[in-house]
Amino acid sequence: MRLKLPYVFMMLAMLVTACGKKDEQQQQQTDSSVAVHVVPRPVFTTLHAGYVEWNGAITVGASSEDERKVAELLVAFLKTKNIEASTASGKGNVTLSTVKVDSLGTEGYTLAINEDGVTLQANAGAGFFYGFQTLLQIVGEHGTKLPYTTITDYPRFGYRGLHLDVCRHMFSVEAIKKYIDLMALHKLNRFHWHLTDDQGWRIEIKKYPKLQEIAAYRNETVIGHARTADRKENKKYDGKRYGGFYTQEEVKDVVKYAADRFITVVPEIEMPGHARAALSAYPQLGCTGGPYTAATTWGVFEEVFCAGKEETFTFLQDVLDEVIPLFPSPYVHVGGDECPKESWKKCPQCQKRMKAEGLKDEHALQSYFIQRMEKYINSKGKQIIGWDEILEGGLAPNATVMSWRGEEGGIAAAQQNHDVIMTPTGWCYFDYYQDTAKTEPLAIGGFVPVKKVYLYEPQPPQLTAAEAAHIRGVQANVWTEYITTPEHLEYMVYPRASALSEIAWSPREARDYEDFLRRMDVHFKRLDDWHVNYAKHILKDIENLGTSAQ
Repeated sequence: MRLKLPYVFMMLAMLVTACGKKDEQQQQQTDSSVAVHVVPRPVFTTLHAGYVEWNGAITVGASSEDERKVAELLVAFLKTKNIEASTASGKGNVTLSTVKVDSLGTEGYTLAINEDGVTLQANAGAGFFYGFQTLLQIVGEHGTKLPYTTITDYPRFGYRGLHLDVCRHMFSVEAIKKYIDLMALHKLNRFHWHLTDDQGWRIEIKKYPKLQEIAAYRNETVIGHARTADRKENKKYDGKRYGGFYTQEEVKDVVKYAADRFITVVPEIEMPGHARAALSAYPQLGCTGGPYTAATTWGVFEEVFCAGKEETFTFLQDVLDEVIPLFPSPYVHVGGDECPKESWKKCPQCQKRMKAEGLKDEHALQSYFIQRMEKYINSKGKQIIGWDEILEGGLAPNATVMSWRGEEGGIAAAQQNHDVIMTPTGWCYFDYYQDTAKTEPLAIGGFVPVKKVYLYEPQPPQLTAAEAAHIRGVQANVWTEYITTPEHLEYMVYPRASALSEIAWSPREARDYEDFLRRMDVHFKRLDDWHVNYAKHILKDIENLGTSAQ
């Protein structure tokens, strides 16, 4: 694991002996001048009179395996900064204690700071981990004097996701690990890794070496705004070969790193569309046989996997046979979006398949394609997730739908008793502009400011209570056509992901944008410590509140 430490951990260097202070400052502890500014906002927070003052080394008391796992992670972080820290069996000045409280679930926790020190209780390891995230935010804010506080906290949604497209532009393993670290800080728990697309194939498949040799690279990249429909003569290119891929060992490293932070990595292998990179390496998998090249511009392309050839399904099954063992995730994302049907309409083999299967049109052929791959994935003990186009033609009951073209697909899926992850473009696309200033870096279009993200409600009002229960969570997507560096990536994601974390974790009735701004006034200092190149547009909103968080 990479042991990188923000300043909040260094503050713990002075934590050892708890001394309850109930003196002349007692009154101060009960008024509004003392607060804890945690992001995302906990379910219940109560401040009490008094504070704990700490000094010295740290002992983290832990007994069960789940407790020790989180305790050891903390101690390992501290030692990288030459801070004296150790675990102990049983009680420490920070004590982890396993409980059985149904309302907490596997990710909830209670945190008590009082005259006895700090006690963190949870049912399972994820709860301990998220409790520590909250504790570290409090320590980072208050230093050596921790206000007496009682927090009971658990997530609203079980799926709290952040997506990253590494096909248009690729990011190093180290950059992805920082991405995961920041997700953990915000209690996000699903990293959707978009690994294949028209512009590049990014995961090593040993049985098909041309995916690494050919499909992982494109000849050049379009400059500025340009999509499929733009005329060739109107486009400019950089003339530079671009690409790369993650080895299976690198993938394993990222997956383990995420798992240590209680984040599940959901891999995406696109099918049947967005396939030009794969076809550039194995042209026989297309309807015409090629030649094909990886796309050098953005948009939707007619070249897709041939649905009439058995070889196509053999290839994809072979790919999945190598991908699935790398990812413990119960889900495999199959894409399923933006698949033009023109090549299928002209392809004798696709038409033959349609006739043999009794399919009325090419949309039914796509349904056949997805359902066939779904059955294969199910046979491996996994479930599929796909973009909302996979609804066309029907799905198995255990398929999960990501609603991206607005909320309509998610509403229809929930009404058909499918689980849904809400990720609509109008609220959850972080590649969209977040400010109207002409100085903003180039983006694909659209306008999704922080406030719009924060005010989004993932459970549409037209759903019944039973249907709304199928909304399992929310996710933001980050497509990287115009995002070329880790610094630019961070600028597009934060603080919008901070707002996302709150709609995913915090109770609906507790959301308050002005309160969020006050907490972000403190939270920005945490992002500074992580050296995050965040956007600063809402600083004006914070100034306009008239008061700063204390």
